[in-house]
Amino acid sequence: MRLTAEGVGWTIHGHKLLDDVSLGIAPGETFGLIGPNGSGKTTLLRVLAGLQRPKRGRVLLDDRPMQAMPQRDIARSIAFVEQQADTHERIGAREVVELGRTPFLSPLRPWTEQDDKIVHRALEDVGMLPLAERLWHTLSGGERQRVQIARALAQQPRILLLDEPTNHLDIRHQLSILRLVKQLPVTVVIALHDLNQAMDCERIGVMEAGRLVDLGTPEQVLTAARLRRTFGVQADILEDPVDRSRIMRFRCAL
Repeated sequence: MRLTAEGVGWTIHGHKLLDDVSLGIAPGETFGLIGPNGSGKTTLLRVLAGLQRPKRGRVLLDDRPMQAMPQRDIARSIAFVEQQADTHERIGAREVVELGRTPFLSPLRPWTEQDDKIVHRALEDVGMLPLAERLWHTLSGGERQRVQIARALAQQPRILLLDEPTNHLDIRHQLSILRLVKQLPVTVVIALHDLNQAMDCERIGVMEAGRLVDLGTPEQVLTAARLRRTFGVQADILEDPVDRSRIMRFRCAL
């Protein structure tokens, strides 16, 4: 399923959060979004997920304008993992993941054993099966994030949008979640702060002040000049002696 943004704009109180963003993401692609805080990454993801309608432009799923689609149809195709989710309800981890099956349920299609299996597999994939019966408010930030990712997996989406999914995770779970996402047979759009993690994406888009200012492969985009211009840092691009992949070391720009 192809995801396309055409001239998308979003303004609040006269401030442009998105400004004429056009972007096409191919089926099965892993696409990374990078940019400083406040550059528009989260707003763009929410628009792509159908949670906010653009003030200008449009978003399409394949050739179908998202604005004309029922929310249930969007939810059957797209899952979105936000940076942080919270609730005051006394709800368990398993129940949170079960919410991922909601778009597929109806009076004519009640919960089945297959739904139980999908939820079980999602919890297992993120390493949260042993904590499945714990209440949400007793989980750490990293554990909550893994439950939210499991909820998205339980939707069995064709497109998975993730907003800085590794923020609250320790390094082991960062690596395991990124490996899991990379193995999924779906289209992935992922906002990342760790630019070395972004190196594993097939293409990267750079956001600045609501605009998409650069687009291409990691080798094309993650250059010393771009990183200095966008992030104000000096980047030394090195070669990993183990697998000869590119890694970056950062210093304050003089």
